[in-house]
Amino acid sequence: MKYKIFLLFTSFIISSVYTQTVEDAWVFFTGKPQADSYLNNPLNMLSQRAIDRRERLNIDLDELDVPVDEDYLQQISTANGIVVKAKSKWLNAVHVQGSEEDIRNLFNFDFVDYLEFANKNIGTVSRQPGMNFQTTSQKFPQITYDYGNGYDQIHLLNGELMHEQDFTGKGILLAVIDAGFIDVNTDDFFQHLFQDNKVIDVYNFVGNDENVYQYHSHGASVLSTIAGKSEGELVGTAPDVSVALYVSEDVSQEMPIEESYWAEAAERADSIGVDVINTSLGYQTYDRDEYSYTMDDLDGKTSFISRAAEIAVSRGIVVVVSAGNSGNTSWPKIAMPADAVSVITVGAVDVNREKASFSSVGPTADGRIKPDVMAQGVNATAYSAGSFHSLSGTSLSSPIIAGMTACMRQTYPDKTPAEIKQDLISISDRSDNPDNEYGYGIPDFSLYETNHINKNDTYNIDFYPNPAHQKIYLTGESTYKLFTADGKMIKEKNTLQNHIDINGLSKGIYYLSLSGKTFKLIVE
Repeated sequence: MKYKIFLLFTSFIISSVYTQTVEDAWVFFTGKPQADSYLNNPLNMLSQRAIDRRERLNIDLDELDVPVDEDYLQQISTANGIVVKAKSKWLNAVHVQGSEEDIRNLFNFDFVDYLEFANKNIGTVSRQPGMNFQTTSQKFPQITYDYGNGYDQIHLLNGELMHEQDFTGKGILLAVIDAGFIDVNTDDFFQHLFQDNKVIDVYNFVGNDENVYQYHSHGASVLSTIAGKSEGELVGTAPDVSVALYVSEDVSQEMPIEESYWAEAAERADSIGVDVINTSLGYQTYDRDEYSYTMDDLDGKTSFISRAAEIAVSRGIVVVVSAGNSGNTSWPKIAMPADAVSVITVGAVDVNREKASFSSVGPTADGRIKPDVMAQGVNATAYSAGSFHSLSGTSLSSPIIAGMTACMRQTYPDKTPAEIKQDLISISDRSDNPDNEYGYGIPDFSLYETNHINKNDTYNIDFYPNPAHQKIYLTGESTYKLFTADGKMIKEKNTLQNHIDINGLSKGIYYLSLSGKTFKLIVE
């Protein structure tokens, strides 16, 4: 899979002469006039399943869930020289193409807040040059499968032990955002998905239609490692999961619009109640050099796609991303959105647990460890285009882990993405000594606790203040766990207490689990 990039450059360069070259840019709006109406009638913007997921995970509906204002869209789409290519409710923005002059003229609309050109030689432009914009930043019957040639890739994780306890992704909805799913609708290997009504939603954001069964076989190969169910040949890591299939990758070019298509796909996934997203895509270099990223941009908040991925996690979705296949190139680092703080970034090892030379590495530009975990991505078994293949790439290791996170979500449906990520890290073989080649290592699912313990009803708890510094007070005694934004547990108390000392913590976002219920904490 080609790895691509687009750039959101936060400088303020004002050109005196505008060329007529067609540029890509994001137009950010000032607000959402219909927000109250939608928030009072949430079924007009989200499915009941999505609302149920949010309630289960104690995540409030907010303005990010509200669609982009239709009147704004109409006015932008009819502006001189402007073509609207995509929109994002989470970022409250539209992706447009046009000349630099025509795009700048969009400031004639008072609802346009600022512009971000993909061309880093232009960068970010505001109404008031110099303004610095901030981004939003039990016991079960035993089940056994004959995994065939796919045995090694699940056994490396001891994932078959989850399946034996009937944790196979049942009731979980997983979206694959990819380049295409050639013949998935007609190939016998995938027919169980259709016979069992497991294909819940499809959309092609490149073609703006529902034909996802074209373009490329990459998505089919990825899907097979998750939802395959052909005993003696290939059984995926979540063989009973339901799926949504989305095309966001335009294989004919490498341009910024694909990141916007990805954001649209993730928003649609959220709206129908998806629990897990897998994306075996990454963005680094574009057809136009001035759009390309530098390593300084790998901070989890510069790229449009990484910002969208963060919001997806904030909506309660576990997002799993391939690290990239550039580990032995002049750009050995991960790509976007693998740099996002809250996603689970997956690198590749072989069956002997050795890192693949091609598997991209960290750290991020701001010093965080990436990848997060590893799985088999060397000679992994996959299926597409009528036959089984032995393939290599983090495009395979990512969905192998995504399927296992679907099983984890089935085990504990009330756990937040941060808790699931922390659980994944805690059962990995390098959790005590991570590095930027292996991350926290290879998960061992024989260590994953699958006994259901409902702690949420044990205590009526909350905490204050938030934002906080030095100390947090609890409204009722509670046990707690405190995680960094990337899922690493840094504090834990198993005995009841009514306050938590956070003196010495760096400023930033943390996640606080109080007797099994997780809250976002801001430390000032």
